[in-house]
Amino acid sequence: MDELLQRPVQATAITLLLVAVTFLYRTLHYKRFTQNAHLPQFPSSLLWGHIKLFYDYTKRGKMDRHPDYMFTEMYQTLGEPPVMLVDNWPIVPPLVVIPSHHVAEQISKSSSTFPYSTPKAWSVEHLRPLLGYKSIFLWQNKEWKAIRRRLSPGFAPQHLMTLLPIIVEKLTPYVENLDEFVRKREAFPLDEVTTNLTFDVIAAVSISEDMYAQQPGRQHDLLQFPWWMAPLPHLRRYRLGERISQRLREIVRRDFADMKAKERNHEDAGRLRTVVALSLQHVESLTPDVLEETCDQIKTFFFAGQDTTSAVLIWTIYELSRTPHVLTCVQDELDMLFGKNGAHDPAIVCAKLLEPGGDELIHRMRYISAVLKEVMRLHPPAGSMRWAPPGAGFVVSTPDAGAYNLDGCWLYLEHNLIQRDRAVYGDSADDFVPERWLSSNADGFPVGSWRAFERGPRNCMGQELANIELRVIVAILAQRYEFTKVGLGEPQLDQQGRPMIDDKGQFKVKSELYNTFRIASKPVDGMMMKVKLASPTSG
Repeated sequence: MDELLQRPVQATAITLLLVAVTFLYRTLHYKRFTQNAHLPQFPSSLLWGHIKLFYDYTKRGKMDRHPDYMFTEMYQTLGEPPVMLVDNWPIVPPLVVIPSHHVAEQISKSSSTFPYSTPKAWSVEHLRPLLGYKSIFLWQNKEWKAIRRRLSPGFAPQHLMTLLPIIVEKLTPYVENLDEFVRKREAFPLDEVTTNLTFDVIAAVSISEDMYAQQPGRQHDLLQFPWWMAPLPHLRRYRLGERISQRLREIVRRDFADMKAKERNHEDAGRLRTVVALSLQHVESLTPDVLEETCDQIKTFFFAGQDTTSAVLIWTIYELSRTPHVLTCVQDELDMLFGKNGAHDPAIVCAKLLEPGGDELIHRMRYISAVLKEVMRLHPPAGSMRWAPPGAGFVVSTPDAGAYNLDGCWLYLEHNLIQRDRAVYGDSADDFVPERWLSSNADGFPVGSWRAFERGPRNCMGQELANIELRVIVAILAQRYEFTKVGLGEPQLDQQGRPMIDDKGQFKVKSELYNTFRIASKPVDGMMMKVKLASPTSG
């Protein structure tokens, strides 16, 4: 009898299992082969999608390469379509790689569907415990706009120029550290030294706090550096984020109280004219919500304001070190601005920058600006990850291939592909040619074909600060030091021990230096360099 009773139960269980398996199969089949079938892509696997394919491309080169290298190879193999689907679900949602400036511009600009531009993807969600739950990185739409409006006075160009003394001040320990490496004659990771400098700068201009990141033994107790580079478990991220917030709350409360006291007494805010102080100038009461939001924005400044700027700077030093004719042009410009002898002395350069009208010297660094723009074209620190919510009806058009609905996908604006487009930059698209930005043809580059700071409403709020900081640092370094890459990317020498020049005017290299993924795109070896003092007649 028991056996007879069990048979219907077993049959029901088997039926339910078959229904569940059928449902899962149809769902997976739809997601793999139907939902995004209209998008250019490689043949997909029912179980793996493009995960195995992506891994196969990864194995073709260095395994620790930045994913952009794999996307580039896949894009070229697929015939360079205007968009390309890479289905690595469930690791990440279906990803549409955007190699076209025409399509990228439609994604980043305001539209009737997305008034504040296409929403940011939640690809930085793993940083939420560190950045805080009110970080501007993580807000969308009207909430994001309100925060941006409150912070924007701190990044106004006229205000940033008043911060020039702070930037110059932080260069003193940087030069001292480089001088020490000159004395030691040892190879060192330029990335670490430079990131400490950019961290000191962003801390000073955002909260007027000296972190002493460049001076071991004196470092501020806030400095858990690098906070978010290590793959910390979620709980450890949360605990570290809370420790940082506790210290920042003390700083914000102190500065807010000082600022309000000076306002009541009609005194100049002085040192409190920082990004954070300016963002709080119309706040009457430091409520818990405002306090938490301010602390989260400070953490975001620290995160975004040091790593990307240092990445651009170390690639700039590398490109100058291997391109003699470009370095000579930079040095000639500095001689013109600071005097042939003064340009070799950091103290004289700094003094001239701090004189009345010194900000004009920065604006006159035309060739240096072209160098920096070309470095950011070839070595962008990061792309931009957006997403089109399901059912949004978000359609992009392409010049030659019609229109594509991108609903339900992450959208990766792939700056490496966009900014090396041969249809825009010609046969020299992969070459380091700063002069392209000085010619009359530069005005003819399509809108959105250079987007290192991204474009549209959600472009980088700190881009002007980065540009000022980068130009000042290059002005200090270019005449004083001679950098030589060691290890990956080091020059190939002839029988007389001299670097060999290729047909593009650059030193030939023994091996190619490449980027890896460290939040920002960074050289895999930390940009190992040797440095010595340059001869006054070099270049």
